[in-house]
Amino acid sequence: MQHGPAVRRRKLGAELRALRTSAGLTSGEAARLVGWHQSKVSRIETGTSGVKPADVRLLLDAYGVTDSQLRELLMMLAGSDENGGRHHWWHAYRGVLPPTYRDFISLESQAGAMRTLETSVVPGLLQTPEYARAVTRAAVEGLPEDRLATLVEVRLARQDVLRADPPLQLSAVLDEAVLRREVGGPGVMARQLERLVEAARLPQVRLQVLPFTAGAHIGVTGPFVIFSFSSTSDLDVVVLDHLTSSLYLERKEDLQAYTEAFNALQIHALSPEDSLDFIAGTAAGA
Repeated sequence: MQHGPAVRRRKLGAELRALRTSAGLTSGEAARLVGWHQSKVSRIETGTSGVKPADVRLLLDAYGVTDSQLRELLMMLAGSDENGGRHHWWHAYRGVLPPTYRDFISLESQAGAMRTLETSVVPGLLQTPEYARAVTRAAVEGLPEDRLATLVEVRLARQDVLRADPPLQLSAVLDEAVLRREVGGPGVMARQLERLVEAARLPQVRLQVLPFTAGAHIGVTGPFVIFSFSSTSDLDVVVLDHLTSSLYLERKEDLQAYTEAFNALQIHALSPEDSLDFIAGTAAGA
């Protein structure tokens, strides 16, 4: 269990090591191809030191990697600003956003799919501006108005991943408490529920409600997010949010445990069709 940047270094290093092995090269041979000392390749592969995007590009060229999606993803993990910065708009907020949040956004921007269990609030990617403002104000007491506005702006900008080409595939299981908790007042909540109904009809969004009648379930331990990447499952990661930080789980056994937990939650939750009706009914009675 590590903080985001350390996980990214380790995942990047592991993937580069696998690509080198597939190319039939030793670390020493790879180092000679790019004009480095063998110890630099070893440090990169073990994640003990950072690596520049330019260095990743050299290694990928040396290993004959031509898959553009994989190259883009690995460059992103190294902090690349390629593609006109399209995937790095959050860098403009470096002075406002903590590193773990920036890391979360970068993973979200490159992931092919996102599975999330929410037990208290609507997922950030589906929040209305008013709801996002109310949640942010409650989460961080005494926040100045300008900083509050900036954090809400970032929350809304993140939602572009659902309109990208291709869009992020979002699967969300919402505890009924998410729909019942009145955030921001009746008017704000009514509009938020309408937004969920709209989102549930999108082909890239799968929403399921876990009703109170389902009783105790594996998700009572708290919310979580699973990011999956189309290029390689080795880069998949689980994110757990805490009050002051986020933790990233990368071990295969952790990924398997959370994947199985999410699958179980989907089985116990209402179907997407019934969930849509449930949300619409809740909105009508709000």
